Amino acid sequence: MPLVHIELLEGRTAEQKEALVKDVTEAIVKNTGAKMENVHIVISDMKKGDYAVGGKMK
Repeated sequence: MPLVHIELLEGRTAEQKEALVKDVTEAIVKNTGAKMENVHIVISDMKKGDYAVGGKMK
């Protein structure tokens, strides 16, 4: 059972997330041979103030 965690900065629409999930699922199925119904994806939205790179908040 492939389990994928995707963390994104907030602001994506439901349609964008659906397209992402579809594409990621297809890539996993293609490259691992897993069945589509066994691919699990968790999307976590982060507030922009909860993310930093190089010591600077994004």
